[in-house]
Amino acid sequence: MFDLKITGGTVVDGTGADRFIADVAVKDGKIVEVRRRSASDAPLAGDAAETIDATGKVVAPGFVDIHTHYDGQVSWDSLLEPSSNHGVTTIVTGNCGVGFAPVRPGSEQWLIELMEGVEDIPGSALTEGMTWGWESYPEYLDVIGKGNYAVDVGSQVAHGSVRAYAMGDRGARNEPATPDDIEAMGRLVREAIEAGALGFSTSRTLGHRAMDGEPVPGTFAAEDELFGLGRAMAAGGQAVFELAPQGVAGEDIIAPKKELEWMQRLGAEIDRPISFGLIQVDAAPDLWREQMDISAAAHAAGARLYPQIAARPFGMLFGFPGHHAFTHRPTFRKLKGELGREELAHRLADPAVKAAILGEDDLPPDPNKLFDNMNILVQYALGRIYHLGDPPDYEPTDERTVEKIAADRGEDPLATLYDLMLEADATNMLMLPFFNYSYGNCDAIHEMLTHPAGVVGLSDGGAHCGMICDASYPTFLLTHWARDRHRGAKLPLEHLIRKQTHDTAQLFGLSDRGVIQVGKKADLNVIDMDALRLHPPKMAYDLPAGGNRLVQGASGYTATIVSGTVTRRDGVDTGARPGRLVRGAR
Repeated sequence: MFDLKITGGTVVDGTGADRFIADVAVKDGKIVEVRRRSASDAPLAGDAAETIDATGKVVAPGFVDIHTHYDGQVSWDSLLEPSSNHGVTTIVTGNCGVGFAPVRPGSEQWLIELMEGVEDIPGSALTEGMTWGWESYPEYLDVIGKGNYAVDVGSQVAHGSVRAYAMGDRGARNEPATPDDIEAMGRLVREAIEAGALGFSTSRTLGHRAMDGEPVPGTFAAEDELFGLGRAMAAGGQAVFELAPQGVAGEDIIAPKKELEWMQRLGAEIDRPISFGLIQVDAAPDLWREQMDISAAAHAAGARLYPQIAARPFGMLFGFPGHHAFTHRPTFRKLKGELGREELAHRLADPAVKAAILGEDDLPPDPNKLFDNMNILVQYALGRIYHLGDPPDYEPTDERTVEKIAADRGEDPLATLYDLMLEADATNMLMLPFFNYSYGNCDAIHEMLTHPAGVVGLSDGGAHCGMICDASYPTFLLTHWARDRHRGAKLPLEHLIRKQTHDTAQLFGLSDRGVIQVGKKADLNVIDMDALRLHPPKMAYDLPAGGNRLVQGASGYTATIVSGTVTRRDGVDTGARPGRLVRGAR
């Protein structure tokens, strides 16, 4: 008797091979049979505790998201949304050089403020929600390893926490590391990999800063430190060296290719994958192609370089629930402080309130708050801020910019922005793409997605709570790139599923998942491609301490299955928690 049968589905198995009709049988958390058949053949024989009729639907492996920041959330939240409602069955945390282990007793708040500054996760939510109970990285894995989750959870050890633990204030302030410091950090990294960390991560971009404005520890690490930690990682076992390189955000257009030089040498020496963030920047809109070509050539020469690429324009969302142009207007500030969300939305729709807000000057920003000058950014970027609509259009034309809509209406652009944000009861969010949209289309992303050196990442699931919700990448890949794109070429569904299953799993050595084959882990999605839809992003207020975060739903997932157990049925959480900690490559 099988635990689960999925019958008559169109299997896209994650290998990139052509789709086929088949029945899939599951027992004890693994795939035990994949029986190809025609539509007229009888279903696979044998009883099952549950049978899912997948006729006319796609059956795919569960998605593996390798770039998330649920490091703190795993300690209080077993559901791990928004990733878990987009077909994701495995997540990897600990990216960008920030994490919560190791931690010296008494320095927990410093790590929280580091994470809050870099990843825009409300510090109050982390302070109230996190349970702690560890000091070393192995102890951290022991704690989260006791949890049962909706998805499997893998983790990387972060340079920022390692440096602060080993070097104290000198490490936190980015002072140079001595040979003894490097040896001490190396012991911590090796210990973490031996305990089950899937990788080591670091950040070298000046865009990543703690709440006090200090760059992430390790930002300016010299080559001897980077190579010392890379060697320690390799000595600990199979793992990935992950980084946000210098210049990744366009702050320096010379640095990225210089970074690739040492990455190639390190990758060749330690024979481990090096994965780095890669996005198109307006300051050098074709630099990404050079970086990818260098990576492909390095690959051929034996250095395993894997650029992590984003599936869509990479930027920020603006609207009344989050950052916007009017946050510093006195009338808005007063109303927000006095009213609940529903009443505030009602008052914002009052023409007199609108006129008052539009007619006021901004109050000065608070110099002690990161991102407190976003209002000015929005006001001067109306020619690049797009109305997304419903369903959201992430490849919009210039006609959808606030500036162009205002011109067509014969209105002041700020008044138009105000009205657009009022839509959907003042919950509407608009998009400002900082990256991957230099030419006003997604052609560069199309090329990145087809480049042999690229791997899909950078979703930042669980992070940038007030500005971004890119944990929905898996659904976007299927809706936009496989089905709906109209401004350029689409991509085959088989290719897109492989990119976020087999390829991401293999990068981190998770060869027990990512494909639909006998003996593999039964992490699966049953998807109604005709009904698959990405919902507009909305602000939720469900974090600890009343913290807010952007979430984005999806419909069209008939079932998501982790280790043979259905975790979501028709988009609804079943309450099952078969997800476990993933310790090390397998």
